[in-house]
Amino acid sequence: MPLFKRTPFFLLDPPKDLDPKEKVFQVRFTKEIFRDYQEYLNRLNLYRKRVWTCNVSGKSNLTYEEALVSEQRAAEKAQQLPRELMSPVLQMIQYSTLNLTDLVNKIYGSLQENLFEGLELHSTRDGSEAACKILKVIGSGNTTSYEVGWIGQDNAITSTSVLRADDLIRKKAPCGRNMLKIFIRESTSQNFPWIVHMYLAKKYGIPTEPPKDMINGEGLPKARKRLANGTAEDASKRSKKDEEQVVPVKYPIDDLLVKPVADDPVLSKRCPPSTDFKVPASSVGDLLMVWDFCMSFGRLLCLSPFSLSDLENAICHKETNLVLLVEIHTALFNLLINDEGEYFEFIQDRNRNLKVSLVTWKEYLCDFMEMTSISSNISTVRRGHYGLVPTRLKLEILREMVDEAIATTAVREKLDERFDQQQALAAEKREIARKNKEEQKLIVEVATEKEMNQKNAVQDGNENVNGQLVAKEGKERKNAPPSKMGDAKLHLGRHLEKELLDQSVRTSPLGKDRFYNRYWFFRREGRLFVENADSKEWGYYSTKEELDALIGSLNIKGIRERALKEQLDKFYDKIRSAVEKRLKEVTHQLLVEEAVLRRSSRVHAHPKDSPSTSFLEYVNTWKPITKRNKSKEDRAT
Repeated sequence: MPLFKRTPFFLLDPPKDLDPKEKVFQVRFTKEIFRDYQEYLNRLNLYRKRVWTCNVSGKSNLTYEEALVSEQRAAEKAQQLPRELMSPVLQMIQYSTLNLTDLVNKIYGSLQENLFEGLELHSTRDGSEAACKILKVIGSGNTTSYEVGWIGQDNAITSTSVLRADDLIRKKAPCGRNMLKIFIRESTSQNFPWIVHMYLAKKYGIPTEPPKDMINGEGLPKARKRLANGTAEDASKRSKKDEEQVVPVKYPIDDLLVKPVADDPVLSKRCPPSTDFKVPASSVGDLLMVWDFCMSFGRLLCLSPFSLSDLENAICHKETNLVLLVEIHTALFNLLINDEGEYFEFIQDRNRNLKVSLVTWKEYLCDFMEMTSISSNISTVRRGHYGLVPTRLKLEILREMVDEAIATTAVREKLDERFDQQQALAAEKREIARKNKEEQKLIVEVATEKEMNQKNAVQDGNENVNGQLVAKEGKERKNAPPSKMGDAKLHLGRHLEKELLDQSVRTSPLGKDRFYNRYWFFRREGRLFVENADSKEWGYYSTKEELDALIGSLNIKGIRERALKEQLDKFYDKIRSAVEKRLKEVTHQLLVEEAVLRRSSRVHAHPKDSPSTSFLEYVNTWKPITKRNKSKEDRAT
């Protein structure tokens, strides 16, 4: 149940001797019943005040109904914890005296280091990496081994093996810190010490008897031990004394430790990000990675720009030979072949032609899938039905291709070239800043000297013509407008800053919020993307109002949100301009689509010139012209 000013709040019992035919007033979301209308209004007004806190996530400044919704959503997230982790995690929670942050870190570290029954991992089998699941832990200590089941299609166990810990590969943490934090709050009835709900303890065999040292007060921190051993009156006196000796908190601190106080500025309500992606939620990261790489290295790949929406639409389309996807695959394959690395050797063993064409690209795709042990749906591609491959798998293949492309010599050289250019631009910018500083210092010194000369002239009573000229000269210099040279240097500095941004090819998140969600902005896309701590969920903000609300919701008392706010403030103009530009384009597209739809409905034809199908009309204008293509063009002219 929601907390009232961070303290438990109990609902009212129904009135006694209530007649079923009696007319009463009922609060919709609490089901509380009132005979008196004024009492009902007072209660409703209390629920509408922003004094409520979500008991699960800890979010504050909510109405009662918002806190209920927050608790429901947090409870749903807590249920996403893998079932095989329930017992070991609850064991670590039960009767722990750590604070929430320390307990989360302890459990997270333990899950990273230890292996449990039911965990799904990877291991090498027959020379290739395959998915497996721990069925049984055998032995303990240095002699521990694990019976694993190999996972086939439809997650079925095909066979078993006994492996050592060194043979098992864990690609990611079984769960994130944010989920653990929510799970701890949702699964406990008390937080000092933490006590697991009785029904969970019985279900997963968690001991319900507190440790002996805790019963005697020995397992508690010193302050709590003194309170446990003393009388209530002594405890009250000591508590007041401790409060008087509290050292003021020095901000910023870890975001999850920030506690709201009365004089805090009012933070904006953060809008939930949009999640209307066409690709699966778990594949959005792959989509962004592939698109950003193609945009950053388009000249190297000889691949002209395309929008993120076009790539998303093309990936979800069921047609096999879409020009956009064919051009992307062909460009990446040619890059890997020219690098003469692992993929080059793999196709040489198969006597492939070293030039990928728009006709044979699917054969090279099958070769790549075999090389990287992506066996699922390879027969579908081989039969010429690439369009029927699941969207998730299409993006997984492209992500693997980009990973291989990043390691090529050509990309590394391009990165080194950009890095050298960045270094040179940064050095030039620092030099301009140094000269500006020296110039400003000289101007101040000259002005100070003139002012002193003027004061001395007045003190000496020197009011002759020369003195008037000196005073006039000083006044004119003081009121003179900035020099053209200063304006030119300022313009040059801004130009260098833009050049630095243009030369950057490495996209990094702007920062994280208090729950470790990461925020991404891509220069060629008018949306601010949000990636949750587990990298399983993505969303985005696409309006100036949403951007402003996000910035206004960040609490600068926290380390992460302070840093994130600084970055958002720094790039605010760029992000706002990109967001507004995209919004205009989307609005224009919707108007055009509506007009096309109306026109096509009159003639009973399918709207082929709709902007939403622009990905079907992609033309690679940066594609190098071969002799054969050039001769065709010459004949055409």
